[in-house]
Amino acid sequence: MSNNKIYVTRSSMPDMSEYVEEIASIFQSHLLTNMGPKHDELASNLTDYLEVEHISLFSNGHMALELCLQALSLQGEVITTPFTFASTTHAIVRSGLTPVFCDIDPDTYTIDVNKIEALITDKTCAIVPVHVYGNLCDTEAIDKIAKKYNLKVIYDAAHAFGVKRNGVGAGSFGDASMFSFHATKVFNTVEGGAVCYSNPAIGDKLHCLRNFGILDQETVSDVGANAKMNEFQAAMGLCNLRHIEEEIAKRKAVCDRYRKHLENKEGIKLCTIPSDVTHNYAYFPVVFDETKLGKTRNDIFTSLAKENIFARKYFYPLVQDYDCYKDRYSSDSTPTAKYIANRVLTLPLYADLPLEEVDRICRIILQA
Repeated sequence: MSNNKIYVTRSSMPDMSEYVEEIASIFQSHLLTNMGPKHDELASNLTDYLEVEHISLFSNGHMALELCLQALSLQGEVITTPFTFASTTHAIVRSGLTPVFCDIDPDTYTIDVNKIEALITDKTCAIVPVHVYGNLCDTEAIDKIAKKYNLKVIYDAAHAFGVKRNGVGAGSFGDASMFSFHATKVFNTVEGGAVCYSNPAIGDKLHCLRNFGILDQETVSDVGANAKMNEFQAAMGLCNLRHIEEEIAKRKAVCDRYRKHLENKEGIKLCTIPSDVTHNYAYFPVVFDETKLGKTRNDIFTSLAKENIFARKYFYPLVQDYDCYKDRYSSDSTPTAKYIANRVLTLPLYADLPLEEVDRICRIILQA
């Protein structure tokens, strides 16, 4: 067993000297927050990189999503997926809305567009689909459904930074798209997040809500929150954005190495990347079929952990099975999502993961 611990992810960071140089002006200006020059520079650079019309930056992705839902003045039910991180559903509930869970596609693990319409009622106000592991939802089908029933669409694009379909970036779909810039993401600002949108009125509302609802020194129009991205976060983002293409290329090399060992193996299912998609290689999920392997996902997880390799059961458990929701929902209502959640493991993936360690991880899996 190696003494070096390998975790499922490790944050990408610039050289310390680059970050120190970037934050030097903050020490000179003493402007630490409240949409300072670093914040504005990062917003401008991200607008260009993501090829979106407008962007608002936040202290974290959760507040970005929660305040986006509030900015759209939604009421009633929101159709979403249980195969996601806790934040997605929590943001819906904390905004006074009722989540309605739709099952997922068995190949992309995104919301099953063929099952959305059956869940629409006169109380439905929006759809919150999730781009999972960098796999994009069927945005065209969702757009048609939303227009048919006059529903808002807010994408949880936390996993989809830099992902494009036919040259169109993930931030351009729906009424709005939320990105997470958490430390574990492909692009990070330590903590942080953003909402992209085409209607500037959404930006006006978001600007107000992320700053306590304050419009000016004497006017507080909304019950807002404190969700502003500070200057040190923005500085980290400016540094990391300079290296994003290199980081994604390194992640691709790791994913390609995993595929070399694990693709077309009996009982092991990998996600495929469509030819029209530019991917970001955010995660490497593997679904293990115990009927073909003779071993469960949990067996594989344990075998890796014994070798100081810490994969993640991501997403498990499903949202409906959380203690805070299990009395109101049942994961039996989304059988595909439940099947995947019980069998999926995301393997270690980060830019600087040595390829020989990928080889070792795969040997352990195949020998298990």
